[in-house]
Amino acid sequence: MSTLPPATPAASSSSRPASDGDGDGFRTRRILSSKLYFDVPLSKVPLIYSPSYDIAFLGIEKLHPFDSSKWGRIYQFLISEGALAKGYIVEPLEASKEDLLVVHSESYLNSLKSSARVAMIVEVPPVALLPNCLVDQKVLRPFRKQVGGTILAAKLAKERGWAINVGGGFHHCCADQGGGFCAYADITLCIHFAFARLNLSRVMIIDLDAHQGNGHEIDFSHDRRVYILDMFNPQIYPFDHEARRYINQKVEVMSGTSTTAYLKKLDEALEVAARAFDPELVVYNAGTDILEGDPLGRLKITPDGITSRDEKVFRFARERSIPIVMVTSGGYMKSSARVIADSIVNLSKKCLIDMETPSARA
Repeated sequence: MSTLPPATPAASSSSRPASDGDGDGFRTRRILSSKLYFDVPLSKVPLIYSPSYDIAFLGIEKLHPFDSSKWGRIYQFLISEGALAKGYIVEPLEASKEDLLVVHSESYLNSLKSSARVAMIVEVPPVALLPNCLVDQKVLRPFRKQVGGTILAAKLAKERGWAINVGGGFHHCCADQGGGFCAYADITLCIHFAFARLNLSRVMIIDLDAHQGNGHEIDFSHDRRVYILDMFNPQIYPFDHEARRYINQKVEVMSGTSTTAYLKKLDEALEVAARAFDPELVVYNAGTDILEGDPLGRLKITPDGITSRDEKVFRFARERSIPIVMVTSGGYMKSSARVIADSIVNLSKKCLIDMETPSARA
């Protein structure tokens, strides 16, 4: 494990404006005029999902190892387990172009009007042959809906103590570049909205996806309000050595790492993070591509290990009274959906989240 000097609010400076020179004033105005933050009644649980999250189009989505129906299956597992009642979830709004311009450049968003460019980002070559209107509707719109979910999650977490977006976690995308099945920088957007709308000034990203979160690392490279703990396998994509320079706390886990070794490193990392930074919000990127057998993550973490990992992160936040946002990020096996659902149920059983509404308790 290596660390950079800890981020401190006294030395904070805004990350470079990404909206083609609009500047911080335009960014703030866009955020304040956005409809993505809305009041959620207490009859809803702070678990965010929409049927629009899933990507399905003539089977082409099956050409990528990512399970693009994962999000819907997580929701169905939670319903079937009795952990969640229909009608209690929060459905987000789709992020608009103005919302996306809070972080993304106009030129980047225009590049997504090329089906070939989107095909490169989602790593499915046949997408390049499709009309862009279909690509936008069937591929990009589900991503934009999930972006809305991640942004809203911060507001709900501040109000309720926690929030889980069943989707999101597109940590390879930065302001000017997508990749690795990540077309929009939802984590960066979420944090900028939180700075402007929730009056926060210190956010910690805990990125436990198997892959390095190079997108948010680039976006917050010069923003000392954000502390990044990234625990990843350096032997796999994206091999972004420049972005690694901007990680405050880098924890490398090599291919073949076992559950016991992984959880020991996580315990140590959380202890270091607690001493280094005092966040007002934790954004937890909870990728399940660390599972044993995942073709891209190459680690050997058991399903119970995932459950323990998530419990440790939520306990870290709960014991310090820090609101926490969880996004589900990567995971390239069909079993991921069940593992995520089981972990959410465990968080509820351990009283780290409350899945009951006030009316249900009454």
